[in-house]
Amino acid sequence: MKTLIFVGIGGAIGSILRYLTGIYFQKMDSGNFPLATFIANAIGCLLIGLFMGYLTKNNLVDSQLKWFLVTGFCGGFTTFSTFGYENIQLVQQQQYLLALTYTLVSVCVGITAVFLGLWFTR
Repeated sequence: MKTLIFVGIGGAIGSILRYLTGIYFQKMDSGNFPLATFIANAIGCLLIGLFMGYLTKNNLVDSQLKWFLVTGFCGGFTTFSTFGYENIQLVQQQQYLLALTYTLVSVCVGITAVFLGLWFTR
């Protein structure tokens, strides 16, 4: 039960920050590229790398801190389902190149951000 509370609180905080990220970056969106989702996912990937690197380095991988930060916060903050939906919208609008670009850039930036997060904690 304690673990569920840590995941829930982390998820609530992550979700609130995701919402605020969306509001902030929506003002900067200069076209059809889903900037807010892209930024949230890139930041979330960097954070999960940092968190897991720190937790691994300090033998805390099985701790409540992991459930709070990784499963809760990062799970609430990142938006893979929104990413998928936005890609479908781009395809339905026949913006195939933009959909492909968004997918490739998001995946490459996400993987690179996780790597950097792990690297920074070494």
